[in-house]
Amino acid sequence: MPARPWTARRRLAAVLLLGLAVLAGLLQLPSAPPAQAQNDVSRSVDVAIDKLTPTVPAEGDTVTVSGKLTNRTGATIPDAHAALRVVGPLDSRNSIAQARERSGFSQQADGAEIPSSKRKIGNLAPGVSKPFKIRISVSKLGLDTGGVYQLAASVSAPPAGGGYQRVVGIDHSFIPWQEAARDTRTKLSFMWPLIAEPTLTARTEADDEQTPVFTSDRLERELRPGGRLQQLVSLGADLPVTWVIDPDLLASVDQMREGYSVRTEDGKTVRGKGEGVAKAWLAQLDEAIKGREVVALPFADTDVASLAHNGQKVPGSLDHLKSATEMATSTFESVLPGVKPRTDFAWPVDGAIDPAIVNTATSAGARNIITRSDSLKETSGLPYTPSAARPIGGGRTAVVADARLSRLFEGDMNQAEESSVAVQEFLAQTQMITLQQPNRQRSIVVAPQRTPTASQAQTMATAVEGLSDTLWTDPQNLARAAKAEPDPRANRTVPGASAYPNDLRRQEIPTETFEQILQTQKDIRDFQKILSAPDRVVPPFATAILRELSTQWRGNPNGATAYREDVSGYLEDLTNEVQLVKKSDLTLSGRSGTIPVTVQNQLLQDVQGLRLELISKSPKRLHVSKSQWIEVGGGHSTSVKFDTEAYANGPVEIEARLVTADGETFGQPMTFTVEVTSITSTVLLVIGVGILLLVLAGVRMYTARKRRAAAEAAEPEADDPEERQDEGPEDPGSDGSGDDDTGPESGAPSGAGEKVDR
Repeated sequence: MPARPWTARRRLAAVLLLGLAVLAGLLQLPSAPPAQAQNDVSRSVDVAIDKLTPTVPAEGDTVTVSGKLTNRTGATIPDAHAALRVVGPLDSRNSIAQARERSGFSQQADGAEIPSSKRKIGNLAPGVSKPFKIRISVSKLGLDTGGVYQLAASVSAPPAGGGYQRVVGIDHSFIPWQEAARDTRTKLSFMWPLIAEPTLTARTEADDEQTPVFTSDRLERELRPGGRLQQLVSLGADLPVTWVIDPDLLASVDQMREGYSVRTEDGKTVRGKGEGVAKAWLAQLDEAIKGREVVALPFADTDVASLAHNGQKVPGSLDHLKSATEMATSTFESVLPGVKPRTDFAWPVDGAIDPAIVNTATSAGARNIITRSDSLKETSGLPYTPSAARPIGGGRTAVVADARLSRLFEGDMNQAEESSVAVQEFLAQTQMITLQQPNRQRSIVVAPQRTPTASQAQTMATAVEGLSDTLWTDPQNLARAAKAEPDPRANRTVPGASAYPNDLRRQEIPTETFEQILQTQKDIRDFQKILSAPDRVVPPFATAILRELSTQWRGNPNGATAYREDVSGYLEDLTNEVQLVKKSDLTLSGRSGTIPVTVQNQLLQDVQGLRLELISKSPKRLHVSKSQWIEVGGGHSTSVKFDTEAYANGPVEIEARLVTADGETFGQPMTFTVEVTSITSTVLLVIGVGILLLVLAGVRMYTARKRRAAAEAAEPEADDPEERQDEGPEDPGSDGSGDDDTGPESGAPSGAGEKVDR
């Protein structure tokens, strides 16, 4: 029987009333905030995980997570609590990197709180930090299978008006979890760099010891206990790493321990105070690297990329790299004779390469080029990280360091949060590399920044030490990594010049600098030709020129310019120690004379092999004798006389210059003027009158004598001698001697001439 119409209407009304009741109930329930709003709220508190121990937990361990919480808002956050969240295992290296970069909260990505990990925090006042520490058994973290897990520490609190707890802050880290040892482990090579910015100059004190001069005492501060270089040696001594050392650092410290000076801002020098720390550091280093693999960089860490891109345009520039490589070996032999370093590795800045860089590096004997995976990139879409070694033709090998691992320690590791997460990510990434291909053994390389700070070195050491507790890696030296069997699917094509990073290209040593260095080299060659002991001068300049080409000047163009100008300026100062003494203008009277020129040597050694030349700019008026070889003792001067012959009157400009044996002018020439006053008409008149007077005097003498002879012949000879009277005085014009001094003295020409010398 069909229902009545009024019954259907009653049922419909009942359903509507029930629906309204349910809806009303739902409206009274508190609701979770929208996803976007929740993500913004989750940044209200800065959560910093400062420490996670153990870094690689094992079964039965208790995990401790500690750090601090800072309220970044302007209002108090009430009734807060902290808790841990674990998600995983993660499935790729990219997922690890993404978790590191994520700062907000995501329910899907971060998971739920672990109930047993909750810790009450209470109220968080604005801008105030509170420490937290959560200790929990590893068995309660939900680590079901081996792999990398994301661990997060979160802070939750209710909104001001009440309602559900919401996440107001979160920080992420990682827990590598291992179940059992693996038969196939990844071989890992960690480069441990000992490099410093050049501070030893070409200058030496003017003493018998040739005390070296440094630009500052910064190196002493890095060598002292707690300093950057002291920490690197102390930490690396117990680590399975490959030492990568700049020989210039060894040479500089070696100079320090024998006594040194430091230049002050006003250009003066003071005695350095680092002899003791230099001796202690070298002894510590010698012990630390004994029996270990050591790679020696070219002396002063030559900027191979700058040479390749700009140096090739200047003749002889590539020879610097060969010299630097040879000097690397000789420096170790001199400073650390028990260490035999390898010199067949090149390390371009940041591992960035192109064909020119590879060719330049190998021109000096490097067969292994350390590059990085963000330069020699994979192009075949490999789902795993291939081995580092890549043959690139010509018997050369590109050793491709893993970019992610290498750059993990570049941050501010003074912050405990940054240091802790860097260590955990390093361990997580290395485990993930092994998990990518658990049955394929690979060799990977880590090439960190060239000059890590003390805090960065400490973080690196903690990370490498953490690997010793793992079951997925084994240490390996760099040489073995370079010889490991390459992956046939890995990219072996060196990127083209256009792929070289622009920011690195802008930091390169410009072509103009190579031209200036070439001129400095020429000046040094000219200078050493005249020295009796060139070995006292040339070696400091040779090493200083290599320091001008250091990779360490990148990012510091002002420091590079100052160092380069100091080298060239000091060479100019030394050259000017051998100079011609300034002469005043002089007058030359007569047809001939001499011109003296003085050469001064203020060096501490003799100079030789120099010719002194005087060049007359008017040789038809005044001729100067040929050049003369000279030798001048150290701290002395010598004067050289040049004969001259005048042909006409007037001023003559004379240029004096020093010339080396091969005809090159040495130092600055000197010019002065000689005023020639030869035989004038007045002088000729005086001379003529004098000659006439002499002739007349001679005629008078002759006539007088004839008269006396005739008179004597005519007179009778006296019988009595007493009757003979004395003759009167002779004619004043004659003294019987045949000489006559009546000519005016001023009328006689000066045969030797007259000289005026300052």
